[in-house]
Amino acid sequence: MENVTTTYKPNLKDVEAAAEKLKGIASVTPLIKNTQYSKQFDANIFFKREDLQEVRSYKIRGAYNKISSLSASQIENEIVCVSAGNHAQGVAISCKILKIKGTIFMPSPTPNQKIEQVKMFGEDYIDVVLIGDTFDDAYHAAMTECERLNKTFIHPFDDEKVIEGQATVGLEIIDQAKVDPIHYVFVPIGGGGLSAGLSSVFKALSPQTKIIGVEPKGAPSMLTSIKNNRNTRLKTIENFVDGAAVKRVGDLNFAICKENLHDVVMVDEGKICQTILDLYNKDAIVVEPAGALSLSALEQFSEDIKGKNVVCIISGSNNDITRTAEIKERALLYANLKHYFIIKFPQRAGALREFVTTILGPDDDITHFEYTKKVNRENDVAVVGLQLKSPKDLDPLITKMKLHDFFGDYLNDKPDLFQFLI
Repeated sequence: MENVTTTYKPNLKDVEAAAEKLKGIASVTPLIKNTQYSKQFDANIFFKREDLQEVRSYKIRGAYNKISSLSASQIENEIVCVSAGNHAQGVAISCKILKIKGTIFMPSPTPNQKIEQVKMFGEDYIDVVLIGDTFDDAYHAAMTECERLNKTFIHPFDDEKVIEGQATVGLEIIDQAKVDPIHYVFVPIGGGGLSAGLSSVFKALSPQTKIIGVEPKGAPSMLTSIKNNRNTRLKTIENFVDGAAVKRVGDLNFAICKENLHDVVMVDEGKICQTILDLYNKDAIVVEPAGALSLSALEQFSEDIKGKNVVCIISGSNNDITRTAEIKERALLYANLKHYFIIKFPQRAGALREFVTTILGPDDDITHFEYTKKVNRENDVAVVGLQLKSPKDLDPLITKMKLHDFFGDYLNDKPDLFQFLI
């Protein structure tokens, strides 16, 4: 990446001061070698378990470091923040510890689990306002509140004290690592606070380490900005990875990451979902979509990381159990095992039985069936979802449908129609 000069760089002494301030507030989370991933990639894969913080994400670090640095005049009219969940929890518990009143703006689609956690951690010291469809909508509402009532805004990522707080993750990794050198660190990117802070620490203390930023495919704001050589606002984003879905990264963060990161990559939301399921099924670790980002990128570097020492930041575990069905669905779609069709059924007895016995294979499973009988038509149609045992079964299945005149249309590659099924 092209070298640029930043106007602000986290000072190591300030990061160390943040670490001192966070003693007894944020946990020193463990750095643990994972057997499953180490074997899979023939490397030493370590998890930095920020999901084990009391608020179940690293966001407590930046939030507390910022709020505890405010002057009396800055908190006189209370504070305001905006968050999709994890920053909000960090702010909420910081308000309670420091006995400061705050208002927290959150996008309306924020999972209910995160909203309830915010209220639990903040108790009577915070109020929650749900507004807008995206982080950016909530951000504009929060800024309006600050201007109207002269409140102090606690930015979730584009702030020096927040960046220095998040940077303490890097200090801990270097202190905890029993291997030398650390060849790679994979870090999730939302607004860029963690990646900016952590990469700055490694540049000062372990410059040979390659820092890889990871973004969801549906919200690649940092990658887009680096490619454009300017901080770029995305017109639209996919909100599924709610902890890392922002239209525009922080200005401070962009400048630092452009200079410090070795690479920034995207991962498909379906791949993230499969990682979530694998972590739960194989290691009994519960993570949110953003928490699975770093691990989801390892496959793209499978050759590079062989025999290397690799750290992946598990950034958070605030996952709503009601999202499990969607997570499974997205994972199956990504693996090319779940397919939706419009199926034509002749208006005669036994047509459905023929479809099941003649068209479907012994391992194919009908997971969705939506049928409405129409009069005065030669064929009725149904929207059918099928789960296959292997991606290789798809082409023979479609061939049989067409041969027996059941095939109407394939919906997976038609996003305008497909969105109503998922």
